[in-house]
Parts: sequence; structure tokens; C-alpha cells
Amino acid sequence: MAAVTLLTLTALATLAEPVLAHGAPWHQPYLTGSSNCSSSALAEFALGKVLNDGAPVFGVYADVQNNTSTWMKAYADDTLIVHMNLPGTHDADTWNYSTATQQSLDHVTNLANITEYNVAAYRCQDLSMLTMLNDGIRVFDLRYAFDVTNTTLVFWHGPGLVSETATVDDVLYGFYRWLDDHPSEALFLSFQYEGSTTPYGRNDAGVQLQLFNTLTTPAARQYFLQTTGSIGTLGEARGKITLLKRFDEDMLPAYYTTALPGIHFSPLNWTDNSPNITLVYNSSTGGTAYIEDYYQPHTPANSTAEENIQWKLNATEAHLTMAATTHPNDLFWSFASSTNLVNNPPITPAIQALGDGSLTPGGGVNQRLVPFLEGMKGKRLGIVMFDFYEQPAELLPLFLSLLPANGVGGGY
Repeated sequence: MAAVTLLTLTALATLAEPVLAHGAPWHQPYLTGSSNCSSSALAEFALGKVLNDGAPVFGVYADVQNNTSTWMKAYADDTLIVHMNLPGTHDADTWNYSTATQQSLDHVTNLANITEYNVAAYRCQDLSMLTMLNDGIRVFDLRYAFDVTNTTLVFWHGPGLVSETATVDDVLYGFYRWLDDHPSEALFLSFQYEGSTTPYGRNDAGVQLQLFNTLTTPAARQYFLQTTGSIGTLGEARGKITLLKRFDEDMLPAYYTTALPGIHFSPLNWTDNSPNITLVYNSSTGGTAYIEDYYQPHTPANSTAEENIQWKLNATEAHLTMAATTHPNDLFWSFASSTNLVNNPPITPAIQALGDGSLTPGGGVNQRLVPFLEGMKGKRLGIVMFDFYEQPAELLPLFLSLLPANGVGGGY
């Protein structure tokens, strides 16, 4: 009977429309004599369990309605996505990766003989993905791989296991639920296979098939925009997730690649650690993305934090200037995030983004971008990915204010 019940709940979580009442508790004990529970209540309980399982990565769900959680309402349906400024977070799932998290997962990671490092090397965010959504973040960089048993897709940053219970599928339900509450918004999820997790972790056919199955469930087909190789209007994308495919399915038959919607940014064409990548994502239409992903500055050995921050800032500002002045109908995607762990001393993501106290009196990349962005009023900058986006406090509001609703696409 228990197995039948579990299958029923799993089916409901996959197929039922999310109807969980806002703020409803997730762990209610069964009441004696309450066996005539309605199917809608079961659907609520099932969704609640999935959201609870995903909470270590997504955050504890609550509906928030404010200006930043619904900022896309102000923009017309015919606004082209490539004409918008879209804030994003790099390695968004690492926000809860702490020493306590690392230690709580020792019983799991020890099974794979994973060597643990300073958590600051892998943590790139401080706020939950739910908070990010409500603050106005619309693009999420997500890194997946099999868990240590090679059976379930979970989130990693290198050998840093973010959670054993929060699967990729669980976390997607958090995004689905949020879109139900915020139908005016459009989300963009970038999925990338994370290597260097376990000694035996591989991007093999099993990983690729499970990701395909996760992204093509009945729920996924409802919430993911079912278009391929194109970026259209905000109206087309509202209430949906656009899949940014930073992965190949080269271990599977060709059918799997063509059957999966989204925009393909093949890792083979994504130049590693480059300040200026030109990637054609649709050879038939000429659809092109201009990308800055200079994640590790090529500074001299034993360089200072000040030097590393400045080298990264130079690359990001140059690319944003290019976005503001060229190729108005193409996609621009810039990463303000970076690290240099091979440096002596190591430069963590937090040092690059926020500075290192008195050693970097001007702050990190985030603080130094503020005056640059103030000079970009009315300009299209495209997608910009941040680490620790909430610092300084004016960074994200400033970025969101650059293109008022009546000025989208202007400034060229």
C-alpha cells in the first residue's frame, strides 16, 4: 500500500496543476478518520512535499507581490527579448553552500572520497533563488550532475555538493509555482553540466537522458516555452521558462536534440574563459549571441586582488559598451562574475565581486560597475550575470532602471 501511495503522490506532483494555498504548511499529520481526502488536497500535499524537498536549493516558498517581482508588467508584449536588460545570477544554486551544508553532507560526499575545500571557493550567492526572483532576477545559471550514486540529477559547483535531497526536478517545481503567481514575468534557465564533481562523474548517456526526461515531463512541457532556436517577444515568453541549453546531447540519438525546445549554446562553441565570444545558435536564421565569460582573469602569478578585479572589470565594461552600441537585434550575454583560485593568494568569487576590505578600497566588480552603469541610461545591455547581486544595494535597482518601459531598445 505504501508503494502505491508513493506512486500516486509522485504522479500527482508531476501531472496536477499547482494549487497549493499560499503559506499552507507542508507537513500536516493525517487526522484520524480523514481518509476521504479530496484529490485537490492530495495535489496540494504532493506539491508541498516537492517544494519542501527543493527548498535547500530553491528556498522556502511564499508568494510575494511587489514592484520587483512583477517588473516586466510595465513592458509591452511586442518588446523583443534581445532589446531588454535582463539581470541574472551566476551559479545561482550555491547560495546555501556553507560550512554547515558541507559538513551535513559529509556522509554523502565521503562515499565518493570527495576532497572538501574552503566553501568560499564555491559560493557565489547569498540569497535564495526565490528571493532572487522576487528581487527581479530573471536569468539563472544552474549547474547539474549525477549525485554520488550516479542515479539522480542534483546541483553542484565543482566538488561542492549543494544538496542531496533537492533534485533538478524538485527545484523546477519551485519555478513553475512562482510563474503561476507571477504570469507577467518571463524566466530564462541556463543549464550546464558540471564536471569535476565525483572521481567517476561523467556526462554520459545516463545523465543526458535523465536531463531530457526532466525537461520534457508534462509539467515541463506546460511551463517551458516550446520553441527552438529563436528568441522572440516578451509576450511570447510571459509565464514561461526559456531554456538556455549550455549542454550537448551527443551521447544520445539525434532525435533527443531536435525534440528539446530552447536555444542551444553548445559547449563546443562557447570559448573557454573568453572576454568576447561570438556564438551562432541558429545557423538557418543567423541567430547570434555575443558573450563575455571571462571568469578567470589572466593576471600574472601572485597578482593582487586589486589587479584581478580591475582586469575583470575592464573585460565586462568593454563587452557592455559593445552591447550598448552594436548589433541591436542580436543577443548579448555578459558575466560580471569571476574568480581566480589558482592565484596566490586565491581570489574567491566574493573577493572579485565585493572586494577585500582595505586591500581593495574601491570595492569589487559590483561596486565599480555602479558608476559605469549610471552612464548607461537608456542603453540596451542584454543579459548580465552577477555574483552577490544584492551588494551594493543600488546595483540591481540601477540596472533595472536603465531602460524604462517606454525606452526599450533605445539608445543606439
